[in-house]
Amino acid sequence: MGGRSSKEETWRQSSNSWTTYVDPHSQSSYGEGSYAYEYDPQSTYSSSQLYYNLPPPTYYDADESFESRRVALDDNSTKLRRKYSRIADNYNSIDEVTEALARAGLESSNLIVGVDFTKSNEWTGKNSFHRQSLHHIGSDLNPYEQAISIIGKTMAEFDDDNLIPCFGFGDASTHDRDVFSFYPDGSFCNGFEDVLSRYREVVPHLRLAGPTSFAPIIEMAMTIVEQSRGQYHVLVIIADGQVTRSVDTEYGKLSPQEQETVDAIVRA
Repeated sequence: MGGRSSKEETWRQSSNSWTTYVDPHSQSSYGEGSYAYEYDPQSTYSSSQLYYNLPPPTYYDADESFESRRVALDDNSTKLRRKYSRIADNYNSIDEVTEALARAGLESSNLIVGVDFTKSNEWTGKNSFHRQSLHHIGSDLNPYEQAISIIGKTMAEFDDDNLIPCFGFGDASTHDRDVFSFYPDGSFCNGFEDVLSRYREVVPHLRLAGPTSFAPIIEMAMTIVEQSRGQYHVLVIIADGQVTRSVDTEYGKLSPQEQETVDAIVRA
């Protein structure tokens, strides 16, 4: 269980990393993604500003052939698709997701997993998970166990050494200030089966709390990347909702947790 490697020996720097946010409460594993940002109905952005600035119009001489115009338009469309195309997320199987990651250029990576243990998992579960916490351990997989299983099947083949640093955040011992390792001695999990096993062992001993901030897990990921001398890592954050934003937060301003998360992303 949780063997050690050279990447466990030290912890702190920044480098190339990719952060993925997973909502275990999502109704579909492959449908539209869940995002940790709210729609602002008062936004004044135009539709073009939401995606990209439209290129200036192209003018043609009257004697220019239709074929020349068609080629120019096709060229512009191709450039726009390359620069602004969305990442498709409407897959029908895990194999399709894995193939899409490979096509996107992901050849190998080291995985880091962060799990949200904030109090909102109880509130959300009352409405969507048989009136139980989303972390409830029972005969059937809870949403977090499902998410971990799916991520494992999708990403495992890209992991170089099968050692996965796993951390929890948002419980009564860490709140929005720190993270805890799934292994008390800081060992990494040995594959996703071990991730699931350790998750089931730690959950009964935790007291959910809050508030929610992604800054601590992002900073821990930065530390691990630095310790690995810049090896490519994918940070997967499994959470039930967005970063805490108090109703007292003024319009147009960020809550302390939002600001800390933004700052951590910038540093990463």
